[in-house]
Amino acid sequence: MFQNFMDFMLNDFFVTGDPLILGAQVSIALASVAVVFVLTYFKKWRWLWTEWLTTVDHKKIGIMYIIASILMLFRGGVDALLIRTQLALPNLEFLHADHYNAIFTTHGVIMILFMAMPLMFGLFNIVVPLQIGARDVAYPFLNSLSFWLFFFGAMLFNVSFVIGGSPDAGWLAYPPLSELSGSPGVGQDFYIWGIQISGIGSLASGINFVVTILKMRAPGMKLMQMPMFTWSVLSSSVTIMFAFPILTVTLFLLFIDRYLGAHFFTLDGGGNPMMYINLIWMWGHPEVYIVILPAFGIFSEIVSTFSKKKLFGYKSMVFALMSISFFSFFTWAHHFFTMGSGANVNAFFAVTTMLIAIPTGVKIFNWLFTMFRGRITFSQPMLWTVAFIPCFIVGGMTGVMLSVAPADFQFHNSYFLIAHFHQVLIGGVVFGYFAGLYYWWPKMFGFKLHDGIGKWVFWLWNIGFYVCFMPQYALGLMGMTRRFNEYNFDMGWQPLNVVSTIGGFIMGLAFLFQVWQIAHSIKFFKKETSGDAWDGRTLEWSIPSPAPMYNFARVPVVTSQDEWWEEKQRIANGGKPKPLAPLEPIHMPKNSAIPFIMSVFFFIAGFGFVWGWTWMIVPGLLGVAICMIARSFSYDTDFYIPVDEIERTEAAALKGAN
Repeated sequence: MFQNFMDFMLNDFFVTGDPLILGAQVSIALASVAVVFVLTYFKKWRWLWTEWLTTVDHKKIGIMYIIASILMLFRGGVDALLIRTQLALPNLEFLHADHYNAIFTTHGVIMILFMAMPLMFGLFNIVVPLQIGARDVAYPFLNSLSFWLFFFGAMLFNVSFVIGGSPDAGWLAYPPLSELSGSPGVGQDFYIWGIQISGIGSLASGINFVVTILKMRAPGMKLMQMPMFTWSVLSSSVTIMFAFPILTVTLFLLFIDRYLGAHFFTLDGGGNPMMYINLIWMWGHPEVYIVILPAFGIFSEIVSTFSKKKLFGYKSMVFALMSISFFSFFTWAHHFFTMGSGANVNAFFAVTTMLIAIPTGVKIFNWLFTMFRGRITFSQPMLWTVAFIPCFIVGGMTGVMLSVAPADFQFHNSYFLIAHFHQVLIGGVVFGYFAGLYYWWPKMFGFKLHDGIGKWVFWLWNIGFYVCFMPQYALGLMGMTRRFNEYNFDMGWQPLNVVSTIGGFIMGLAFLFQVWQIAHSIKFFKKETSGDAWDGRTLEWSIPSPAPMYNFARVPVVTSQDEWWEEKQRIANGGKPKPLAPLEPIHMPKNSAIPFIMSVFFFIAGFGFVWGWTWMIVPGLLGVAICMIARSFSYDTDFYIPVDEIERTEAAALKGAN
């Protein structure tokens, strides 16, 4: 019995035999010991529990999302560098084929679902309630649960790297590679349950922010007076509500295939793999717009602020955002023009794909016209915004090229597609969220990030990006296809692959500079005392930085689109400030441990499903049910902040500003 247990642990449970994975296991162990030591040595366990693990404060939840996304950026970035190292030279044996497939799979999943999505939700949490004059989101408890479901789903997926083995069927897990016949190990089950658990959190967040925006705006704030970032969050969240249930059902059907021997996607049992591909892209292409739409909102805020002008074409921007959200559900089949759907189907999806480029182009012109004759200040957020515009134009143009069905027969599955995808996702999403981080960083933490190091970060990221991905367009046109881990000397692809790999490592260096920038800014802390770090236009800049627990001592009354800017201009022109309403006790939600505990039980159940361990599945699901029941009988869930405490907090903020 003991021998069988040891054989299982060494041969099936823990991943052994690969030096890179052994190094990861050692690193994880050392990092875990270091974290435990630091928390114990500085006696911070109670602080961690009361201030962070059980918090329902949307600002702290946003910060935790951002920290998690930076960690995932590191993990996904290391995967990318391993891929580029393997492809730098012909017939290189740096990664064997199975390990390459696993890294190829985990890189895509981590970057989209566990890096871009939490970074997006982090900015949602930090900014939206402040922009609409609310004191929290609509459902604070659900907001906390959403984060912890994401976190433990991500951990369940990532643990496969050292336990059980990573999934290796590609980041979208096409059958039959993802069926038991193609992936008999547990890696694909880690994929399914990691994404399922985090996906529940993403769907809940989408619902939460739709309700928050529609029902919790400050008095007087009409829909057409909302800041553009809030509009972009609304369009993205509505898309989440319709897209993520498709992902949940699709992965559940795949799980039924693997766990119960069904044949939804297996040809030999009467199923159809193309049904899976249709379903996964019905979610997958809206997902691209889910993460890019908030970036459009960020750029709109930044362009307006640093051009000292009202956003040009506000109504057309709103229409563009919402129309992109709508049309994103009618473009999925352009991912498989080559699958033989027929000329009529291909023509329809080619037209819809071209059509969605129109509102995207509208936004580019709106930003340019906002900057036209503006008093532009090239601070760090504005640098990222200006760099985005030409980058995204190239990404959009190559996207239109891919939308032409006959041309796509040549581009499909080639490195041309890889270059386009990263042009849009890095040049649009990552650069956009970096711009948002630099813009709202003073609001989160009360200090700006170091400007000099920030310029190094900016140029290294941008130079590395173009050096890495521009050669890949040429490689695609030369016939280099994706998903292969090696190529022969006579292909002629080596020089451009070497250049591309150098670009990848430059971006890796940029990330290290970014970490240095954050560490340097924390060490040489310079408090931003005004609360209005960039002379902003929207309500979040009207309160102290970082924002107090209750956000607004008095709920603002909104009368115009750029309420804070209009108020500052009116006072500068000799007008009197608005009369202040008397302070009243503020109703706030209490912290709760249930979201964290429930998510731990979700993790336990998911881990049990991965291995088929009923003895773990049952207590995991039972724990989830008990947490739900406990929540339903929780009545002491809120409290009031008394007026004297509000006065002390506001006085301290005013003293700091002076």
